[in-house]
Amino acid sequence: MDAVTSGAPVILNIPADGVALLQMCEPATHNSLNAAMVHALIRMLQQAANDPAFKVLVLSGLPDTFCAGASREVLDAVMQGMVPLAELDLPRHLLQCPVPVIAAMEGAAVGGGFALGLGADVIMLAAESRYGFNFTDLGLSPGMGTTFLAREALGRAVADELMYSAEFRRGRDLAGAPGINAVLPRAAVLDRAVDVAMRIADKPRAVVTMLKETLTKDRLSGFHSARLAECEMHQRCLTTAETGARIRSRYAG
Repeated sequence: MDAVTSGAPVILNIPADGVALLQMCEPATHNSLNAAMVHALIRMLQQAANDPAFKVLVLSGLPDTFCAGASREVLDAVMQGMVPLAELDLPRHLLQCPVPVIAAMEGAAVGGGFALGLGADVIMLAAESRYGFNFTDLGLSPGMGTTFLAREALGRAVADELMYSAEFRRGRDLAGAPGINAVLPRAAVLDRAVDVAMRIADKPRAVVTMLKETLTKDRLSGFHSARLAECEMHQRCLTTAETGARIRSRYAG
């Protein structure tokens, strides 16, 4: 796969005609959602989505870490009111992408990093990797549309337990969840994602984009409703001393 556009920490590759592979590749931060990562992701997603040569996107990360969620710097900036929460709505960009998005989550996905992957149209996990939402451990209510996306992908019972408890589960424990397309050995996830992408890329772009718009309409509505409720919760918890103390404690060292 030859990189045609690079903008660290995200690289755009073309593994086959009509397929765009976006890889988050910042091992030093475990693909944390810092300002550079967020801006690079949005820029590269828009670039790939607006290119008429592409019919499908595959979003991947590092073999051991798909995305570690928001960085300490971003959380501090949010608490100080320096970063609008809307800037962190990365799943919205996947939902609004005109072509289907396949999330190849080979490695672990944490908090907003997991929510990012759940915004895709096709979701693949690794059996041995860990996935979960750490918002409550940080003294935060879930964000990035997690309250909708988690229930849709994992089912209400499992999603609610994970959001309340901040427990992590192995991919194999999530096999059979209603919105998860496949749980595979880690080494097989990306290959399967590209294989599905190539099948989609064989279809006319006009048909694929029309179908994406139709299938995503209800998801976008649910996502936006969830974000409104999440913003209200955030306004109540982000200014508390306990939340600040928990974030400092969890990110210490």
